[in-house]
Amino acid sequence: MKNIIGALLVLFLISCNTSKKEETIKYVQPMEDKTMAPVPKLDLDQANKLAELPLHCMNIEYPNKLSQTLGSDDDLLSPKTLHPAFYGCFDWHSSVHGHWSLVSLLKQFPNLEKAEEIKERLLNNISKENIEAEVAYFHGKLNKSYERTYGWTWLLKLAEELHTWDNDTARTLETNLQPLTDLICEKYIEYLPKLNYALRVGTHTNTAFGLSFAYDYAETTNHAELKKAIKDRALYFFKNDENCPMSWEPSGSDFLSPCLEEAALMKRLLSHEEFKTWLGTFLPQLKYKNYSLEPGIVSDRTDGHLVHLDGVNFSRAWNLNTIASIPDYEHLKNVANQHINYSLPSIFGDDYMGSHWLGSFAIYALNTVK
Repeated sequence: MKNIIGALLVLFLISCNTSKKEETIKYVQPMEDKTMAPVPKLDLDQANKLAELPLHCMNIEYPNKLSQTLGSDDDLLSPKTLHPAFYGCFDWHSSVHGHWSLVSLLKQFPNLEKAEEIKERLLNNISKENIEAEVAYFHGKLNKSYERTYGWTWLLKLAEELHTWDNDTARTLETNLQPLTDLICEKYIEYLPKLNYALRVGTHTNTAFGLSFAYDYAETTNHAELKKAIKDRALYFFKNDENCPMSWEPSGSDFLSPCLEEAALMKRLLSHEEFKTWLGTFLPQLKYKNYSLEPGIVSDRTDGHLVHLDGVNFSRAWNLNTIASIPDYEHLKNVANQHINYSLPSIFGDDYMGSHWLGSFAIYALNTVK
């Protein structure tokens, strides 16, 4: 009997010890993948093609999703009346980043085939009078949270692109846009201390994405108050995060990666060594040289929600390339290239549900390829 009890005790101890070991193994390295993806390149030919996407829609008023709260019949106005600067490309935020796309391409490729037409249309839309009307809309009683924070962050990305473009047209556009830029900065500074919990989703309201582009603007223009507001809140939300569940991504209509958006934001805020320590706890699997991640698979590009997954591929790519800029993570560039290569061919001649916005995501992703 004693021998039986002893044997059972040994088996119990072995079992406990095995369980403990299993608990410590949180991640398994993926099978080695030696496939190197072609490096996508944004050249003049590609830029001319990409410019056609926002050019096509920036002055197309319908179809249009206003996302508007009505206070009375007086609010039932056309998109162009409500938003004379940013009424095209289906919705306000897509119009804003469509304008960013054209500025970014002109800045990089002054010899675009339609450079003069693009400048003229930018000046017509981002005029002093039109921006005054946009500011007035944001001051409306029911519009306090309008486009918070996705549209806000793209507006600041547009402002940053204009600020860093050494061109007379850029100076005019930046001056015209400045009242709206200042208002969005004020809105961020007012809003962030009130936000008690981060939004960790794969769509418009993702907090990390909303802070990333805003921080880029604040850093570029040395807006100290905005930088502090963003950094304070981001560290409050994210500094102690661990083991982000990448295996849960993407959801069916994501165009952002909650895990990678957060990681790319923290890359902006921490020193290299601090970030590597934080990332080793947050996404430890990224350190493996053979790390792999399947692109989001799009089943129907005529479906406005399902085509979001092309967007998640581009945004994953720009975040992976941001992370890959630090030593020991350069291998993530190949994963980023795989994501871009999957979705890039499909955005040209695509259904309007994708083409009205995906060009901007593709351009920003290509801008991060080194």
